[in-house]
Amino acid sequence: MSGHSKWNNIKNKKAATDAKKGKVFGYVGRLIRVAVKEGGSGDPGTNPSLRVALDKAREANMPRANIDRAIQRGLGKSKSGQTIDEVMYEGYGAGGVGFLVTAITDNRNRTGAEIRAMFERNGGSLAGPGAASYLFDIAPDGTSEIKIPMDVSDESVRKQVENLTEMLEEHDDVEQVVHNMN
Repeated sequence: MSGHSKWNNIKNKKAATDAKKGKVFGYVGRLIRVAVKEGGSGDPGTNPSLRVALDKAREANMPRANIDRAIQRGLGKSKSGQTIDEVMYEGYGAGGVGFLVTAITDNRNRTGAEIRAMFERNGGSLAGPGAASYLFDIAPDGTSEIKIPMDVSDESVRKQVENLTEMLEEHDDVEQVVHNMN
């Protein structure tokens, strides 16, 4: 009768709800960081997009400490006082699909290693600067649009690219993921 205790049932339910909350908190935290960065202010009175993001945080019952941490990261500060850098990683996924990954991090080495590991687990590789950026038009505000699309007909390659995209988007430091797969 292992696995049928009351504690085991509670533990499994709590793990499932915590995973859902974590995903929502990560998404809302990203919204807050982007709103602060684009608005240039951590004050919701002068930054309407931050006000909207804070409303979403309240709807999700996000703790105040998480909100404050997201605002500080958006302003370019971390809890340890280090500056936060915006880094663009380029790479190729399965089947040669080009990727641009924009991350905001206080530790470039850690983030680079984690992103490299995600690429390698999904049949891709991280590339050097300029290796994949020619596939995209990068606007001055940092948004990217596909310049050279790639048609992928192999379903297994398509699945690997989708898995890699999902893994990258769930990473806390990653702000934007763009690939050229159609």
